[in-house]
Amino acid sequence: MKPAFEKLFGFDSKVNSVRTEIVAGITTFLTMAYILAVNPSIFSALPGMPAGAVFTATALAAIIGTVIMAVYAKKPFALAPGMGLNAFFVFTVCLGMGYNWQFALTAVLLEGVIFIILTVTKIRSWLLNAIPGTLKKSIGAGIGLFIAFIGMQNAGIIVHNDSTLVGLGEVTKGAALLAMLGLLITSGLVMAKIRGGILWGILITTALGLVIKDPATGEAITKLGGFVALPHSVEPIFCQFEWHNIFTLDMLVVVFTFLFIDMFDTMGTIIGVHQGAGLIPDDGPRDNVPGIDKMFLADSIATVFGACLGTSTTTTYVESAAGVGEGGRTGLTALSTAVCFAVALFLSPLFLSIPSAATAPALIIVGVMMMPSIKRIHWEDYCKAIPAFLTIIMMPLCYSISDGILIGVISYVFTHAIAGKFKEVNPTMWVLAILFICKYIFI
Repeated sequence: MKPAFEKLFGFDSKVNSVRTEIVAGITTFLTMAYILAVNPSIFSALPGMPAGAVFTATALAAIIGTVIMAVYAKKPFALAPGMGLNAFFVFTVCLGMGYNWQFALTAVLLEGVIFIILTVTKIRSWLLNAIPGTLKKSIGAGIGLFIAFIGMQNAGIIVHNDSTLVGLGEVTKGAALLAMLGLLITSGLVMAKIRGGILWGILITTALGLVIKDPATGEAITKLGGFVALPHSVEPIFCQFEWHNIFTLDMLVVVFTFLFIDMFDTMGTIIGVHQGAGLIPDDGPRDNVPGIDKMFLADSIATVFGACLGTSTTTTYVESAAGVGEGGRTGLTALSTAVCFAVALFLSPLFLSIPSAATAPALIIVGVMMMPSIKRIHWEDYCKAIPAFLTIIMMPLCYSISDGILIGVISYVFTHAIAGKFKEVNPTMWVLAILFICKYIFI
């Protein structure tokens, strides 16, 4: 058994413990299982994507991606459809740009294929290094604000206002009240460092929804549909691609945005978790992590599988840090997480009964978790601060992650040019800025 473990998962019986690896895998699952509730909730905004099918696709994408990471990369990282990437899929590509979800799935597939090619050919390193650090750091924070804004809207905490565009909803009753209570509960659990705090917060808030009523209907906000059932079929969303728009500029922008977010999200997770666990020095090269190419390849292959199943980009989860913190060091940790997702496949009635008001606190908390990168931006240097600020603020205000990135790139290039700092802008950034300007002019 030990030789098999060593061969499959990079497990060394002299250093690693089977019990520690399994506990670490369960810990990782508890910290990221909220995606099983959040993803169907987000995709429910799109007609033709049944919540049950999305739930199954989410779980299967997590299982496949995490198993690939376990066996091929032999690392303790778990994968699932990514937060921010799912919001970009639904709220920017489909609801904002007006494309159907088949168009968006096609973009996810193309992004995954391109990611594989970039990783195999080593072009990934060149592209990562071409983007200024300021923009890399601001993108995560902007996505965090955007996700939190979506959560507040879904729960009715923030509502439309004819005079000011947005305003505070009626937070003393109904779904908004439930979401506010859930936010307090979830925040407390996270602050107390309760394992799986976000997931427990969602479940407790869902339970409160059984007694808090919707003022419009008089019915309980949570409608429990059961606990255990056979997995829903993914047939309605399986391999539903649309090919006639693949050569449009919009498709280029969407694919680039998916790729851009996925690469930096994965890079940030891999580097951050390794540094946090003391596996690499804090000041070490960002692209010099043992086995990083295999981790990127596992991530990109998982994205292709996820697109075929019918969900948004599958990416490496930063919540993997919880398992690594418990001592997980090998692919056995990731395999344990995958097994947990396999068990969860049969709990779809429970997860699909969770109302959007109960997932809203999770979106807000995840938004908070994405903000720390702001502190690494040099705010005293306006050449860096202004493009970073525009990237961050335009995502929630434009209701579009891609617009935030595009405007950030354009502003970075031209503010530096006007300031006479041409040498600080590499040719790749000039090409991207010109392409993005053409997008706004001609589309």
